[in-house]
Amino acid sequence: MNSSGWQKSSFSAANNECVEVRVCGEVVELRESDEPGTILGADPATFLNLLESIKASGFDQYA
Repeated sequence: MNSSGWQKSSFSAANNECVEVRVCGEVVELRESDEPGTILGADPATFLNLLESIKASGFDQYA
């Protein structure tokens, strides 16, 4: 896996209220844009499981 810069969804608000993701070595990292120092890391399989769980629960629908 190649390292990359932080990316956010095109659905994110213009005022920087979003979750950002990047690949850092063999870890997928997540952070909230207004708390950039707090980073959650997961291996790719765990991250994929998280995304699938979010989609299955309906939490991927925005208001």
